[in-house]
Amino acid sequence: MAMNDELGEKLLQKKESLRKRVWEESKKIWVVAGPAIFTKFSTFSTYIITQAFIGHFVGSTELAAYALVMITLCRFITGILLGMASALETLCGQAYGAKQYNMLGVFLQRSWIVLFFTTILLLPLYIFTTPILEAFGQKKEIAQVGGTIALWAIGPTFAMAVSFTCQTFLQAQSKNVIITYLAAFSLAIHVLLSWLLTVKFEFGLNGAMMSLVLGLWLPNIGQIIFIMKKCPETWKGFSILAFKDLWPVVKQSFSSGIMLCLEVWYSSILVLLTGNMKDAEVSLSAMSICLNINGWEMMIALGFFAAASVRVANELGRGSSRDAKFSIVINALTSFAIGFIFFLIFLFLKKKLSYIFTSDSDVANAVGDLSFWLALSMLLNSVQPVLSGVSVGAGWQSIVAYVNIGCYYLIGIPVGVVIGVVYNLGIKGIWIGMLFGTFVQTIMLIIITTKTDWDKQVEIAQWRVNRWAINNAQESNGSGTSLLANQE
Repeated sequence: MAMNDELGEKLLQKKESLRKRVWEESKKIWVVAGPAIFTKFSTFSTYIITQAFIGHFVGSTELAAYALVMITLCRFITGILLGMASALETLCGQAYGAKQYNMLGVFLQRSWIVLFFTTILLLPLYIFTTPILEAFGQKKEIAQVGGTIALWAIGPTFAMAVSFTCQTFLQAQSKNVIITYLAAFSLAIHVLLSWLLTVKFEFGLNGAMMSLVLGLWLPNIGQIIFIMKKCPETWKGFSILAFKDLWPVVKQSFSSGIMLCLEVWYSSILVLLTGNMKDAEVSLSAMSICLNINGWEMMIALGFFAAASVRVANELGRGSSRDAKFSIVINALTSFAIGFIFFLIFLFLKKKLSYIFTSDSDVANAVGDLSFWLALSMLLNSVQPVLSGVSVGAGWQSIVAYVNIGCYYLIGIPVGVVIGVVYNLGIKGIWIGMLFGTFVQTIMLIIITTKTDWDKQVEIAQWRVNRWAINNAQESNGSGTSLLANQE
């Protein structure tokens, strides 16, 4: 009897201990995920608000052109920049976990340099947007308006390069609450400016794009000021070290860029396929609306992407494989539960949400036809970004890049082309292909995550942090030898 009582007491203690661990880990996750979700939602909404003003107060051709440029060209370039900035998540997260605080500011400055010059190299894509779109078979009138929109989009692109890096720097330290306030302020200003410039003063397309540029740059100014004034441990001012030993940063950023941009480009290629179908204007508008609705829910999943990358990187840098694995489980279950709720909501709303963006009944009906697949996308998107965040936190970007190539480009796109074009299911077939590729990718990431030797990942993370620390120390002392460059 006494043994049963003792066993029951131990089980109760384990249950209470588990409950406490779940609660503590959930708090750590939401400290990062909460502000990240709101900020990403705000940024994404800035683009959507602009699209809504163009759709309701400018014209259908401009709406189609805006959708085409933002979902193809801008997403293509944003994918590169977001991916390259994710290298900073690995480096800053693991360095902060290892308490190498002085390294974070140098990493941030190096990332600024790399992303700034990358953006400069990508500018020709904006300048020659019209002939590029025409070469891909888009209608001439849509391509010409797209060229104008692309020139306006240069400002937001530079804003994204600054935003991605600053947010990553703050998230690694769980100091990203400030970005929530800045995002809320800039979103409110963007709505006001959009109404003033597009409706009140009737500047049309130019007014809508001008408000977009201002809405994306305002929070960046606040983030930079906060970093320089409120992060004394991790920001020591501008350093000449930022310009030294850049090549390893470029390589790390490149592998990260390949991983994430392959995911972002995936839907962009499918939109290009949609643009070549019959009644392209309706198809493009419907696909754009579905991707935007899906994108809103994706902002939640991307918040958990950020939380997963930060928590895994912090725990690996700290040397705890046990806590890293536990964080992955809690993160994935929380994100999936939220995704399931959205799955049910959008399964029943169907085409009703499309009237936020357009009053065209043909477009609304096309959206309604995709409602089931849209809801299913939200369910899948609640898991896949978390696993991608785990890979960023652990530094597996190059491995996941190969997974993305296989799942998206050798499976998803061919399936979409066969179902959508060969079997004449149109945008529904293309969307099914996209979903199938994402499903296969999710299964592959689950296998990789569960089969990983996490104790070995701790050793790799600590070696990575130490080699950067040694290299920076040598450069600070005026040594002419770059240990990291030699090891790389």
